[in-house]
Amino acid sequence: MILASPKLPESAAAAADAVALAGARPVSSPISAERAWRDPGAAAREAGADIALSRWTRNAAQPLELVNDGSPRWHCIGINLKCTTLTFSHAGRTLVQGRVTAGTAQITAPGVACRAVFDAPSDVLHLFASQAVFAECYEDLFGRPYAGDIVIDDPRLVRDPALERLGQALAVSHTQDATLGKVFADSVSLAIVSRIVARRFAADGREARDTRGAAALPAWRMRRTLEYIDAHLADSISLADMAQSAGLARTHFATQFRRATGLRPHEYLMRRRIEHAQQLLLDTRHGVLDVALSCGFRSQAHFTAVFKRFVGETPYCWRMKTHVDR
Repeated sequence: MILASPKLPESAAAAADAVALAGARPVSSPISAERAWRDPGAAAREAGADIALSRWTRNAAQPLELVNDGSPRWHCIGINLKCTTLTFSHAGRTLVQGRVTAGTAQITAPGVACRAVFDAPSDVLHLFASQAVFAECYEDLFGRPYAGDIVIDDPRLVRDPALERLGQALAVSHTQDATLGKVFADSVSLAIVSRIVARRFAADGREARDTRGAAALPAWRMRRTLEYIDAHLADSISLADMAQSAGLARTHFATQFRRATGLRPHEYLMRRRIEHAQQLLLDTRHGVLDVALSCGFRSQAHFTAVFKRFVGETPYCWRMKTHVDR
């Protein structure tokens, strides 16, 4: 079994750059477009595939409610590829009500029904993996078979940079060789499942002890915090400012915020600033420095460094590429 190395995402980016430099247009992707939310398609179901990849993309801004009863065969691993706003319910329990950042992952066990109300455009990668794949990854990681079926029954949102990079690698993978594309997609998919199995069975005990007793930030406090951040993106925002908007002390706020989102408050703030910057960059009337200042950065150099860390390229290159694609 081929498991992903830390260089896989960079390799995917390099391959995409090579295609662009050669002037060739990608002709195929290993990811199918979903006709129905969280459904990999009839071909994958009828073939009894152990791994399937599909992508739910929606550009409309009007609210849309969707329900999926859950596959009895596959775990569904969702990786959010762009920031969106939705209400997401898992087995009748509301997990999300509001903004979800790019890179957020969520795992649904087989046979569990989900419901979503999308309030904004969305782009989600769905990886469907059978019990055989989870068992293979477990044995490869720990050198012994798992007794019984592996069920990842914790539906909370996951923030994991490794999962985010692997999902991005899949999202940008295009090739003129369908066989090569499938080999790459299967390898990265196995790396994603392996990462999830490792998190489930070999999680850092220290972090677990740190957060086990902490409550998540209540939804009403979260809404106040997010509204405060969005209203002050151009200003200097400290942890104390965010905590005050939620009506909590800094230490309690930071712990509860991370419990609710999987992100430290500062990391969420940076991601939100970059998302806002991407929206402003779509308008060519705004210079890069103006965008930087409008999003709370005090210099273009700092803005460029943070933008490249989150997006993978400089603001100027991203703007040029986006306008060409459009």
